[in-house]
Amino acid sequence: MFETTNPYTGETLKKFEAATEAEIRQAIGDADAAFQLWRRTSFAERSEVMRSAAAILRRDTDKYAPLLTLEMGKLISEAHAEVELSAAIFDYYADNAERLLAPEQLPVSDSAEGDAILVHDPLGVLLAIEPWNFPYYQIARIIAPQLSAGNTILLKHAANVPQCAAIFEALMLEAGLPRHAFINLYAGHDQVQLILEDPRVHGVALTGSEAAGAAVASVAGKALKKSTMELGGADAFIVLKDADLEKTVKWAVFGRHWNGGQVCVSSKRMIIADEIYDEFLESYTKGVAALRMGDPFDPETTLAPLSSQKAADGLKDMIAKAVEHGATATTVGPEVPNQGAFVQPTILTDVSEDNPARHWEFFGPVSMLFRARDEDDAVRIANDSPFGLGGSVFTADAAHGAEVARRVSTGMVFVNHPTMVKADLPFGGVRRSGYGRELLGLGIKEFVNHKLIDVVDIDAPF
Repeated sequence: MFETTNPYTGETLKKFEAATEAEIRQAIGDADAAFQLWRRTSFAERSEVMRSAAAILRRDTDKYAPLLTLEMGKLISEAHAEVELSAAIFDYYADNAERLLAPEQLPVSDSAEGDAILVHDPLGVLLAIEPWNFPYYQIARIIAPQLSAGNTILLKHAANVPQCAAIFEALMLEAGLPRHAFINLYAGHDQVQLILEDPRVHGVALTGSEAAGAAVASVAGKALKKSTMELGGADAFIVLKDADLEKTVKWAVFGRHWNGGQVCVSSKRMIIADEIYDEFLESYTKGVAALRMGDPFDPETTLAPLSSQKAADGLKDMIAKAVEHGATATTVGPEVPNQGAFVQPTILTDVSEDNPARHWEFFGPVSMLFRARDEDDAVRIANDSPFGLGGSVFTADAAHGAEVARRVSTGMVFVNHPTMVKADLPFGGVRRSGYGRELLGLGIKEFVNHKLIDVVDIDAPF
């Protein structure tokens, strides 16, 4: 069921009918027809649409931001930040798409090989399957590059953010995008196969859970369609013994708890040098305890509710199971409010090597702390994960921090900062965190045909 349920009040505000099979087939046809025209537009025309979308988001931020808070509980300050981030992504591709997709002259060994160039043509209709935790940013991250490349998009958004999906479709029409070049579909999970098996659909980009990624990648593989998967994460937050502890703790509290802790790249595993572990734990506990739970529309609130009561209950079950396997769970701060899908911040320690929770992703305000014997042990613990998305290293020696970062097996590592998301930084991971990259040139080239055109002299030797 696609519906808006306020995570703070628990009130269901609006419901939407799921798309029928006939409506889905019609949408695919409409998107394909739009592609035949959109692919022939110039980069200048596409750039104008992207820049207009960015301008509208900034102009009307007070219209767009509250929907994020209403549907998934994001702090209103973070909602405004997400609107700005989405606008920045549109601006990035308005400025850079033509350069990123410019034909490439290939060096050839001799004249008999001819004049070889590599061009980057759009593939066609793509399916974007996006999650609820960043309802606008996730859309912008895929449609800004792919529309700029000349593709068209069908969106299957998360069922709990239907109004965010709808308003983004309206945004793109207002920005001047041709009708049907971007279509919001209230499609169910069981309809993904129908979409991907249609020959007019040429690929799928998914951001979501491991289970969702595995299921969709399987369908895409059987249909021989290109896919990218941005999945879960359990980012390591490595603190070396020479780190500035006061500043590092502040980043640790923020890195774990922004967006209610519901971020694939939040700092979920704190790996602390033995020499400073006890001091870090004491300071970190105080920092977490100072977070204030409450109405996400209230500017004084600093910790948002989870996206739903179901999500909150599931997280509590995970904590209980971690404790059953020997972990110590310490709740921190005041008790949760009387209303809202809150989970009290929890710090897990004594998570042994044989505790399965060691390899879980806790999507909410739950921190795992590990004591590292030395630097090598810290790297070992960081890499002891099925995930490989982001991570960070904190140290007074930035150059050495970069050396340690090279030993961490993830798609992104930051020195002296938690993993961040920006319009001009690539995003993606390895192992169970998925494959493919989004943003920059890496993202815009995921769904294009890298076509060789070679002009050869007819008299050239074979």
